[in-house]
Amino acid sequence: QVQLVESGGGLVQAGGSLRLSCAASGSIFSINAMGWYRQAPGKQRELVAAVTNGGNTDYADSVKGRFTISRDKTENTVDLQMNSLKPEDAAVYYCNAESSPYYGMRRYWGQGTRVTVSS
Repeated sequence: QVQLVESGGGLVQAGGSLRLSCAASGSIFSINAMGWYRQAPGKQRELVAAVTNGGNTDYADSVKGRFTISRDKTENTVDLQMNSLKPEDAAVYYCNAESSPYYGMRRYWGQGTRVTVSS
Protein backbone atom coordinates (compact mmCIF):
# COMPACT_ATOMS: atom_id res chain seq x y z
CA GLN A 1 0.00 0.00 0.00
CA VAL A 2 1.04 3.55 -0.73
CA GLN A 3 -0.31 6.55 1.13
CA LEU A 4 -0.34 9.98 -0.47
CA VAL A 5 -0.86 13.31 1.28
CA GLU A 6 -1.24 16.52 -0.70
CA SER A 7 -0.73 20.09 0.40
CA GLY A 8 -0.52 23.54 -1.12
CA GLY A 9 -3.92 24.22 -2.60
CA GLY A 10 -5.77 27.47 -2.06
CA LEU A 11 -7.13 30.62 -3.62
CA VAL A 12 -5.12 32.60 -6.13
CA GLN A 13 -5.85 35.34 -8.61
CA ALA A 14 -5.65 34.65 -12.32
CA GLY A 15 -2.06 34.98 -13.47
CA GLY A 16 -0.73 33.93 -10.08
CA SER A 17 1.17 30.85 -8.98
CA LEU A 18 0.70 27.96 -6.60
CA ARG A 19 2.84 25.00 -5.71
CA LEU A 20 1.29 21.67 -4.81
CA SER A 21 3.22 19.04 -2.94
CA CYS A 22 2.53 15.35 -2.39
CA ALA A 23 4.31 13.13 0.10
CA ALA A 24 4.28 9.38 -0.39
CA SER A 25 4.74 6.75 2.29
CA GLY A 26 4.33 3.02 2.62
CA SER A 27 5.44 0.71 -0.18
CA ILE A 28 7.51 3.35 -1.95
CA PHE A 29 9.64 0.72 -3.64
CA SER A 30 6.67 -0.37 -5.74
CA ILE A 31 6.05 3.04 -7.33
CA ASN A 32 6.77 3.32 -11.05
CA ALA A 33 5.34 6.77 -11.71
CA MET A 34 3.70 9.65 -9.89
CA GLY A 35 1.56 12.47 -11.10
CA TRP A 36 -1.23 14.95 -10.63
CA TYR A 37 -4.80 14.76 -11.85
CA ARG A 38 -7.59 17.27 -11.46
CA GLN A 39 -11.35 17.21 -11.46
CA ALA A 40 -13.54 20.26 -11.94
CA PRO A 41 -17.24 20.23 -11.08
CA GLY A 42 -19.24 18.31 -13.65
CA LYS A 43 -16.13 17.09 -15.45
CA GLN A 44 -14.15 13.89 -15.52
CA ARG A 45 -10.88 13.55 -13.70
CA GLU A 46 -8.04 14.34 -16.09
CA LEU A 47 -4.29 13.96 -16.12
CA VAL A 48 -2.41 17.20 -15.49
CA ALA A 49 1.18 15.97 -15.34
CA ALA A 50 3.11 12.80 -14.59
CA VAL A 51 6.71 11.75 -14.09
CA THR A 52 8.21 8.28 -14.25
CA ASN A 53 11.01 6.84 -12.17
CA GLY A 54 13.27 7.48 -15.13
CA GLY A 55 12.39 11.14 -15.18
CA ASN A 56 10.17 11.13 -18.25
CA THR A 57 7.37 13.67 -17.97
CA ASP A 58 3.98 14.08 -19.58
CA TYR A 59 1.72 17.12 -19.49
CA ALA A 60 -1.79 17.91 -20.55
CA ASP A 61 -1.75 20.25 -23.53
CA SER A 62 -3.67 22.83 -21.54
CA VAL A 63 -0.88 23.22 -18.97
CA LYS A 64 2.24 22.89 -21.09
CA GLY A 65 4.56 25.81 -20.58
CA ARG A 66 2.79 26.86 -17.38
CA PHE A 67 3.04 23.87 -15.03
CA THR A 68 6.12 21.92 -14.03
CA ILE A 69 6.18 18.57 -12.28
CA SER A 70 9.17 17.52 -10.22
CA ARG A 71 9.91 14.47 -8.16
CA ASP A 72 12.33 13.98 -5.32
CA LYS A 73 12.85 10.25 -4.90
CA THR A 74 14.99 10.80 -1.83
CA GLU A 75 12.18 12.62 -0.04
CA ASN A 76 9.43 10.58 -1.75
CA THR A 77 7.65 13.72 -2.87
CA VAL A 78 6.21 15.00 -6.12
CA ASP A 79 5.50 18.70 -6.61
CA LEU A 80 3.51 20.62 -9.17
CA GLN A 81 4.54 24.21 -9.78
CA MET A 82 1.64 26.04 -11.38
CA ASN A 83 2.28 29.44 -12.97
CA SER A 84 0.08 31.79 -14.98
CA LEU A 85 -3.01 30.21 -13.50
CA LYS A 86 -6.30 30.61 -15.31
CA PRO A 87 -9.86 30.33 -14.01
CA GLU A 88 -10.21 27.10 -15.96
CA ASP A 89 -7.42 25.57 -13.86
CA ALA A 90 -9.71 25.64 -10.83
CA ALA A 91 -10.38 22.09 -9.66
CA VAL A 92 -9.62 19.57 -6.98
CA TYR A 93 -6.13 18.29 -7.64
CA TYR A 94 -5.26 14.71 -6.77
CA CYS A 95 -1.85 13.16 -6.34
CA ASN A 96 -1.48 9.79 -8.00
CA ALA A 97 1.03 6.98 -7.77
CA GLU A 98 1.17 3.89 -9.95
CA SER A 99 3.00 0.74 -9.05
CA SER A 100 5.08 -1.18 -11.54
CA PRO A 101 3.70 -4.24 -13.37
CA TYR A 102 5.66 -6.45 -10.98
CA TYR A 103 3.56 -5.04 -8.15
CA GLY A 104 0.29 -5.26 -9.99
CA MET A 105 0.07 -1.83 -11.62
CA ARG A 106 -2.06 -0.51 -8.78
CA ARG A 107 -3.15 3.09 -8.64
CA TYR A 108 -3.17 5.10 -5.46
CA TRP A 109 -4.79 8.46 -4.81
CA GLY A 110 -4.44 11.25 -2.31
CA GLN A 111 -7.42 12.93 -0.70
CA GLY A 112 -7.27 15.92 -3.03
CA THR A 113 -6.51 19.59 -2.56
CA ARG A 114 -8.68 22.37 -3.94
CA VAL A 115 -7.33 25.07 -6.21
CA THR A 116 -9.51 28.12 -6.75
CA VAL A 117 -8.58 30.76 -9.32
CA SER A 118 -10.36 34.10 -9.25
CA SER A 119 -10.70 36.14 -12.40
